[in-house]
Amino acid sequence: MVEWEPLVGIIPPLDQQTWLEAFRKYQQFPEYQQVYSSMSLIEFKRIFYFEYTHRLLGRFVGLVFFVPLIIFWLKGLLTRQLLIKLIVVLILGGTQGLIGWYMVRSGLIDEPRVSQYRLTAHLGMAVALYGYIVWLSCGLFLKTNPKRGFSTLPKGYILMLIAAIYLMILSGGMVAGMRAGLIWNTFPLMGVTFFPPGLYGMNPNWLSIFEDMTTVQFNHRILAYSIFIAVSTLLLAVIKGNNSLLLKRAVICLFIAICCQIALGIATLLLFVPVTIAVLHQACAVVVFTFAIISGQVAINSERSPMI
Repeated sequence: MVEWEPLVGIIPPLDQQTWLEAFRKYQQFPEYQQVYSSMSLIEFKRIFYFEYTHRLLGRFVGLVFFVPLIIFWLKGLLTRQLLIKLIVVLILGGTQGLIGWYMVRSGLIDEPRVSQYRLTAHLGMAVALYGYIVWLSCGLFLKTNPKRGFSTLPKGYILMLIAAIYLMILSGGMVAGMRAGLIWNTFPLMGVTFFPPGLYGMNPNWLSIFEDMTTVQFNHRILAYSIFIAVSTLLLAVIKGNNSLLLKRAVICLFIAICCQIALGIATLLLFVPVTIAVLHQACAVVVFTFAIISGQVAINSERSPMI
């Protein structure tokens, strides 16, 4: 889909003529000319519907959020503070759509694929929007839950952990955008060494973080190792400390999720990035992020022990 039509674009081609017209537009761009020049109309329809379904789902999510928001506001069911927060969600959702088209545009100019920067920005905004909704929802639930218990957990630690997990997800976006998972398909070493040759080899060195496939994959691995250690430390601290059962359950779920996430990441790498496992790896990252946010909200909203 080489055009962005936020309103009328909800209707796909309905006859042979409009399908041929859409196909001719696609044929004008590098992805067709350099990669898929032998593509048939049937194959074009297949990739078209992938993108079409994605855009349609985005519009549907926006509608499901916007209509109840207006109804609840007109009925006076929203406090001023909550209304402002929900408007922020609405703005973030609209921004996500704009970034999505900005990402697609990068693949319609000179290169037959989207920019890893724009892909990561699109992913990052989606996860930020999702995370904000989860944070807001958990906060509303916990403030009305008299059994939330107490926490001895340092709030700053878990907030930094949430930020680190978000950074790991962004790093995964860079790996996907650069196809960096198709090299160094060994574990735990990269080839025969822990530090692969060519690491941070670009000039200037910092550019390697964003544009060198070896460095991008290495950094993603290091982030995963670091977060696993941080979550393991958190789990021990929560179990040994005088914390609520709700917090302990949330952190245990977080630990299980990060173990599954790492296992899926290793499988994705060793099997040369099969789409199904790669998608599960991405989905599990969101699960990890979710339990980190839940743990953070439980810790923040829990009553501290009288002994502290």
